[in-house]
Amino acid sequence: MGAPSAGGRLVGGRYRLEEPLGRGGMGIVWRGRDELLGRAVSVKEVLLPPGLSAQEQDVLYRRTLREARAAARLDHPNVVLVYDVVEENGRPWIVMELVRARSLGDVIREDGPLPPHQVAEIGQHVLAALRAAHGAGVLHRDVKPSNVLLADDGRVVLTDFGVAAVEGDATLTGSGTLLGSPAYIAPERARGARATAASDLWALGATLYAAVEGRPPHDRGAAMATLTAVV
Repeated sequence: MGAPSAGGRLVGGRYRLEEPLGRGGMGIVWRGRDELLGRAVSVKEVLLPPGLSAQEQDVLYRRTLREARAAARLDHPNVVLVYDVVEENGRPWIVMELVRARSLGDVIREDGPLPPHQVAEIGQHVLAALRAAHGAGVLHRDVKPSNVLLADDGRVVLTDFGVAAVEGDATLTGSGTLLGSPAYIAPERARGARATAASDLWALGATLYAAVEGRPPHDRGAAMATLTAVV
């Protein structure tokens, strides 16, 4: 896939895209600017895999909107704030707080494992974010090092509710469909059960293990082998 080329584009008549910050399972996150309020923002551009039917595209669009609704319900210093959701060319773009940070995943990969006392402190902040989310009926479902941001201002922030599930919302995938990252999925989810708050906590434990040891506890290098080890 070539480099993103939407830089300079105005989204929703208000948000100017500047440069890509990263790519995830549901698209590209851009650094942008809110031209109405004159502030820096991040903008999540949803990219769909090729070959999807119209119905499948609709499901993914609704799931993206659900992500925004889920995150917008949370107002907590350890959760990335969602400012706005706009539709451009028939698909949603999510406008969020711009957090200047490195992900925990980047830190582990580039600097190596962290000392246990620092990892324990990071864990306390992520746990606070999950407590706030679970209290609002929101499950993250994809806690992993790349979704934990170590901000330049000292905050620890949980981001990317891309596969978040809101309790009471309509289920968009069957219970047998696995969403999340294999090395950080709780055993019951690997067996096809629905996610729970406990599943998020298990993923947090695997994340903190990876931060101390340099790799997740059940990583076997391939998705199916890893899932088998988790179970």
